[in-house]
Amino acid sequence: MNVLDLFSGIGGFSLGLERAGMKTVAFCEIDKKAQLVLKKHWPHVPIFDDVSTLTKEKLDERGISVDVICGGFPCQDISYAGAGAGIEGERSGLWSEFSRLIGELRPKYVIVENVSALLSRGLDRVLGDLASFGYDAEWHCIPASAVGAPHRRDRIWIVAYPNSQHWRTKRSIKISSRRQAWDQPIRSGSDGSNTDSQGLEGRTKTIRQEKERNQDTRHFRPLVSVIRRDSQWDVEPNVGRVANGVPNRMDRLKQLGNAVVPQIPELIGKAIMAKKDPT
Repeated sequence: MNVLDLFSGIGGFSLGLERAGMKTVAFCEIDKKAQLVLKKHWPHVPIFDDVSTLTKEKLDERGISVDVICGGFPCQDISYAGAGAGIEGERSGLWSEFSRLIGELRPKYVIVENVSALLSRGLDRVLGDLASFGYDAEWHCIPASAVGAPHRRDRIWIVAYPNSQHWRTKRSIKISSRRQAWDQPIRSGSDGSNTDSQGLEGRTKTIRQEKERNQDTRHFRPLVSVIRRDSQWDVEPNVGRVANGVPNRMDRLKQLGNAVVPQIPELIGKAIMAKKDPT
């Protein structure tokens, strides 16, 4: 499946999705330093530098077809660390360009990542825009520690797909008025509510599948069943915030801070690949 990677950063999304068997056919990233990283690891993949000027016509001109659009649009106005302008803010407002491209390209799947504060600072807008294009959505608030990282990095992950009968298994899934029941306290659902996620930080646990009686309501159950918490990553070295004499250290830290943990999109990608031709 061909992937258009928006707000690409250093390619964490594409790294995970390609591990799942997908293929990145185009990036869109404005940061010049991040572009250098993308060019190094994906030398033959075109990079568009402005999401506001990227269009279906430009992709068609280069013979680029898209099955999946992914991206973590800017979080600065959504994050609790910011001023709280929300999804209408100057930077996080770039979601409007993301959604425009969804409407133009009509991909089979859309994968969105952002800070967990989106639950109360714009999730309704994201789901509403997706619904206006005829997409259903599922979302989970998954920290990096869920895949074994020694840090939390709590993020919301949204997977959307066309809401025609062809893309369903047994019954209709509504964007609203439904909430998942998880055995582990991880924030998730389809009504935008927050549930307690205590106990996830700094350690690993096992997420079990939802109860058997609910197994006909979700496409992406593999995402839950394959998350393993029986091992941790090696503890990262304490390099501190100041590193005099280390070339490009500030740029590297910035790019790592903006990147997604590839293991999570890899799991999502594997779930999609398993369901890409539902019957």
